[in-house]
Amino acid sequence: MRVRVEQTALPGIGVRHDLVTESGRRLGVVSHRNGRRDLVLYDPDDPDSCQADIPLTDDEAEALADILGASLMLGQLSGLREQAAGLLTEQIGIPAGSRYVNRQLSDTKARTRTSASIVAVLRDGEVIVSPLPTFRFAAGDVVVVVGTRKGLDGVSAILADSDPDG
Repeated sequence: MRVRVEQTALPGIGVRHDLVTESGRRLGVVSHRNGRRDLVLYDPDDPDSCQADIPLTDDEAEALADILGASLMLGQLSGLREQAAGLLTEQIGIPAGSRYVNRQLSDTKARTRTSASIVAVLRDGEVIVSPLPTFRFAAGDVVVVVGTRKGLDGVSAILADSDPDG
């Protein structure tokens, strides 16, 4: 199912983004010009009537986005694991001494070398889903890798490599 998000300009207020869930419930986020955000739940019997309006601080909005993004990603990975025998996911930390600190994901050639894929990076409580090849690693990043046991071990060895001559 494709989810449709509607954007509505609210003159003098900001912008509202609404979506209708598969169960038929309508919810939205009002982003005010002053930076305030409200989570809005509409009355199921009257889609123009607000049933609940929950103001969110910046920290609360960020936490909610992280929760929704992380749970979606982990749910998808869990579903993949069930569908493909031998396919595993693992979180691998990047040590401070790794030759890939401050270097791009593409420099690792991890997928080519191991057939395992780096599907996300966890950094300072943030989840970076599907990092681009130009994404630069930092010491302490934790990568989420999908692949076989041999592939995961290979990515772990690559990221732990501190030999500049590789």
